[in-house]
Amino acid sequence: MPVRQKITPFLWFDHQAEEAANLYVSLFADSQITGVTRYGAGGPAPAGSVMTVQFQLAGLPFIALNGGPVFQFTEAFSMSVDCETQAEIDELWEALCAGGTAGRCGWLKDRFGLSWQIIPKGLGSLLGNPDPAKSQRAMQAMLAMSKLDIETLQRAADGV
Repeated sequence: MPVRQKITPFLWFDHQAEEAANLYVSLFADSQITGVTRYGAGGPAPAGSVMTVQFQLAGLPFIALNGGPVFQFTEAFSMSVDCETQAEIDELWEALCAGGTAGRCGWLKDRFGLSWQIIPKGLGSLLGNPDPAKSQRAMQAMLAMSKLDIETLQRAADGV
């Protein structure tokens, strides 16, 4: 098992930890399942069923637990993904939104209930432009979108 970093995001799922981890690692380069632990006899789930899945997304380690339906994800925690291209935004949006729910301003909730922000890498520069008119136009364009569109955001900022 690889060496763990000091702080690792730990995600609680009802019973879909392995399914979720497999989806997530399929979407990002430098991602892999690094380990699976199983419940033993006398545990809160059937012996042999998946307890935790250790995985990496873009090199960042995570742990996913099948802990039962006690806790649910909320938008108070989300995964923010900086995308280089519109094609990357489109691909991730389609894959993560399948069976989930599209939100506003680049947010979505996947079929497991985990919230994601699928955003263009330059969004902060557009929204924080020192020209308040450009910044405001980009903000208004973003507020009208579900999946973000880089070209539309840039054109709005430019006043085109």
